[in-house]
Amino acid sequence: MAGPLGLASLWQLGLRSPGVKPVPLGTESPPKMEAPAARVPVALVHDQLVQRGGAERVTLLMAKAFPEAPLFTSFYNPERTFPEFSALPVHPSPIDDVRWLQGHVRAALPFMARTFSTLRPPARVTLCSSTGWSHGVRQHGRKVVYCHGPARWLYQTERYLGTGIHEDEPSGSRRPMRRWVRNMAARGSIAVLGGSLRRWDRRAAASAHRYVVNSRATAAAVREVYGIEAEVLSPPPALVPDGDERTVEGLEPGFWLCVARLLPYKNVDAVARAVMQRPGDRLVVVGDGPERARLDALARGRVVLLGSVGDDTLRWLYRNSRGLVSASYEDYGLTPLEAASFGRPSAVLRYGGFLDTVVEDHTGVFFDAPNPDDIAEALRRLDRLDVPAALLEAHASRFRADRFIERLREIVLEELRLAD
Repeated sequence: MAGPLGLASLWQLGLRSPGVKPVPLGTESPPKMEAPAARVPVALVHDQLVQRGGAERVTLLMAKAFPEAPLFTSFYNPERTFPEFSALPVHPSPIDDVRWLQGHVRAALPFMARTFSTLRPPARVTLCSSTGWSHGVRQHGRKVVYCHGPARWLYQTERYLGTGIHEDEPSGSRRPMRRWVRNMAARGSIAVLGGSLRRWDRRAAASAHRYVVNSRATAAAVREVYGIEAEVLSPPPALVPDGDERTVEGLEPGFWLCVARLLPYKNVDAVARAVMQRPGDRLVVVGDGPERARLDALARGRVVLLGSVGDDTLRWLYRNSRGLVSASYEDYGLTPLEAASFGRPSAVLRYGGFLDTVVEDHTGVFFDAPNPDDIAEALRRLDRLDVPAALLEAHASRFRADRFIERLREIVLEELRLAD
């Protein structure tokens, strides 16, 4: 970053966090949300660090932009999220002591608003990475929210939770009933608390001095839900092609790849059924979540569920895949950019953030509904699409990490000047 808004300017404005020490690698019990010894220029806040997803990758980019800023969150499980967080000054909340909730975050819904409402980072600018909770923190100075999308459980409850019961469950399985009970508990919490949570959510959004979003679709949702005009700052593909690769033994190149957390609104089951319609095709699914047990029962040889994998394995999978398939209702289309950076095209749902990251018939194809027939037809069209790898890589390069970091620093610098 060059010019007056470069890294030197950050130091001139005091963008250093005295009294904050990183969490030592291998720490079993991360420190709780304790205020740094002195007021800091910038603090970061993220909803929870218990999974590996796009929002967590963006939070790592924020930490790269402000490397000495303390990072506050509700839950932190180093084994379930990206290992890079272990080198950062992460401060989980007291609710993190209830370890069972780390694996059942939906059950924590009644406690999350209070968790963040009682947090007040001692910073001149608080930068929140929010999917629905972190924007509720109180601030000493200015608050900037990077919104990945308004809370799905409040505004897209049916899509987020799904039904919990499916016809393809194996007979005698207790899993559907357990999942149904968990979903009913979540629905019950939303039914009882939904009105007050939506009021809390809108007050939280209104308390921000600045809103930034990941896509045009998210900007439209923020405008509709909160009445806020937000700047669009699209994140880059966080997984870069350069780096170590680890082969998946027994897996031949030429498979379709789906990278998604296993949640109802990701529609991974529809992708699996579409691939099974096509003789000889194989699908590899990367990701974990509540739908894992049901998808395990659905998989029939040609569908391989790998669960969560490291970046070295994911690089090999992208490079050796035939292309990416995603039927998710995404606020931002991150995975097609990752695939493009490896020279691979995508077949994706015509929805939301995918409209910002896929160019139809140039870097991929769209299908209009998340059902197996539409997805299978899109795969047939993708097979006929001859896209040079260099064109795909050039498309992905338009979404560069340095551009994202540069603009984020500019925004925070502007708010720092207003904080005094």
